Amino acid sequence: MSGEFEYAIRKDVRNNPIVREVDRERHRDLWRSVAVGVFLVAVLLFSAWQHFELLRHGYRIEQMEKERAAEAEINRHLRLEIETLRSPARIERLATDRLGMVSPAAEDASVIERVTPTAPPPRSVVARR
Repeated sequence: MSGEFEYAIRKDVRNNPIVREVDRERHRDLWRSVAVGVFLVAVLLFSAWQHFELLRHGYRIEQMEKERAAEAEINRHLRLEIETLRSPARIERLATDRLGMVSPAAEDASVIERVTPTAPPPRSVVARR
């Protein structure tokens, strides 16, 4: 029965608080590591930002090229329409059908000859004042 009492006895052990000395070298290394880590993260973020800006500008250029191609196609259609509207056959057809005009007959046409200017007389013939 003496074994039962051993467990019942309470041993009073006092641990004095241990005061650790601040290791300045370790703190310096820790702050240096944190600074290097922050610098690397900043470089990584800057690189990613540049990459995504480049992609965004690439997409914008591609969109603008598509818009330019669409505008060029519209321009081509408008030029074709202008040339169609300027067609002499179309203008003649509109003049005769809508405006009631008639084509001139051969005897109605008058040919005007262009007079060519004569060469000036020689200088000796010109009167002087």
